[in-house]
Amino acid sequence: MNATTAHSRIDGAEVFSIWADPDRSVIDAGRRAPPSLPRESFGDLWPVLADLAEAAGAPVDYVAIGTLVAAASLIGGKRWVCPWGDWREPSILWVAMVGDPSANKSPALDRATKPLRLIERDDAESHKAALREWEADTERAKAEKASWQEAVKDAAKEGLSTPSIPDAAIFPDEPVRRRPIVQDATVEALAVILSGNPAGTLMVRDELAGWLNFDKYSNGNRAFWLEAYGGRPFVVDRLKNAGKPVCLPFSGVSVVGGIQPDRLSDDLLGGVDDGLVARFLWCWPDKVPFGRPTSIPDNSRLECAYRSLDSLTWGSGENGERAPVTLRLTDQAASLFENWGKAQQADADDAGPLYKGTVGKMPGTVLRLALVIEYLRWADAGGPEPTTVSHWSLAAALELADDYIKPMALRVYGDAALPASERNAATLARYILKHNAHHVNAGDVRRHWRLPGLKTADAVKAALDLLVEADWLRPAPSREGNTHGRQRSDYLVNPKVEAANG
Repeated sequence: MNATTAHSRIDGAEVFSIWADPDRSVIDAGRRAPPSLPRESFGDLWPVLADLAEAAGAPVDYVAIGTLVAAASLIGGKRWVCPWGDWREPSILWVAMVGDPSANKSPALDRATKPLRLIERDDAESHKAALREWEADTERAKAEKASWQEAVKDAAKEGLSTPSIPDAAIFPDEPVRRRPIVQDATVEALAVILSGNPAGTLMVRDELAGWLNFDKYSNGNRAFWLEAYGGRPFVVDRLKNAGKPVCLPFSGVSVVGGIQPDRLSDDLLGGVDDGLVARFLWCWPDKVPFGRPTSIPDNSRLECAYRSLDSLTWGSGENGERAPVTLRLTDQAASLFENWGKAQQADADDAGPLYKGTVGKMPGTVLRLALVIEYLRWADAGGPEPTTVSHWSLAAALELADDYIKPMALRVYGDAALPASERNAATLARYILKHNAHHVNAGDVRRHWRLPGLKTADAVKAALDLLVEADWLRPAPSREGNTHGRQRSDYLVNPKVEAANG
């Protein structure tokens, strides 16, 4: 049978009997179905988030989880949560949104973060005024310093003691613009930004894959990010300004960004297992069908809530210095958290390495989520500021953790933990389906199709062998014309693949 006969169009039940049914589980590559996002965790804001997602043509998961991380960044270092003793967790979340380019991750994230950009825009005028004042103070400092230097020279000539430098001769630090969002900053630049944004900021990346690859940067960068998740004090030595260090009492940066499913494996399993991956909350819903929105989203409501969070003030330390305010769990919430934590520990003991890391950090994650949920609910409804984290907020965080975050982590890790050959076979199978390919050439896959993981001849051969075994392909070696020599590595695609896809 030649290639033309083998790939005649199939209509109805007309399927060549020589082809077995293809194993379609190859496409899933071990992936679990996505869990449903518990809407109760978002309270009265849920309809707003659903409308925003519909307007973006995206799953509500992206907007809702994006809203949580944006809210966390606004609360930042100003509020911490304490379950008991001296255990404290900051308002910092890291979120990875998984999906193909057509999943509308970016439009959904834009909906969740747009109010942050409005807050930044509104601060622009006050920053201009601060710059003008700084320039005036700097010029005054230059004049005062020049006068002091002359006084020092005169004192030296007359054998007198050196006069102290006046306060007015000390050059003021340049004001740092308000930056609720940063997108691509080195650790050195981010340190300067944080020095002027002491409550923290939000790192937004359209593609997390490059950001996760810290090996191409200096060793200190990875250390910084591991500390930034905990909001711990950090000192960044700068190459500029004669190496003047930037001392950060709070180094907290929330992170959110997108990553494509085919990049998960390399970025999760190819790096150092230092707990960085376990810090992420994963969001990988199914795509929604294309369609026109049925309602107009209330953009102002989310903006009002964000502005309320942004207006939170700092507390005062023992010496009057700026300090965070710590909220404790209510007694009822603390009991619920303790009982859940005991069961959680048993879950962590019977898990693979990646999932075990996620489960191990889940108690801290739950506390952070409960704090954010408490304040987001307050910011939307108004009223007196919370003084404790309620049982309702903790229960909502636990539901989100148990029914969504942990199952979603298993969905992500299930794909990432597969052998490379199986992941590559799934990638190739999905490409065949998407493009309705009738034949495959090994050289074309490696040189022209540019699929992740399929860059070497050995990787391509292993993936093709698995698809042959799964009855997706059949070897059909050929030569150009009637020449002698090595045959081309051609494969015919099972026509039942196209029939099932159509």
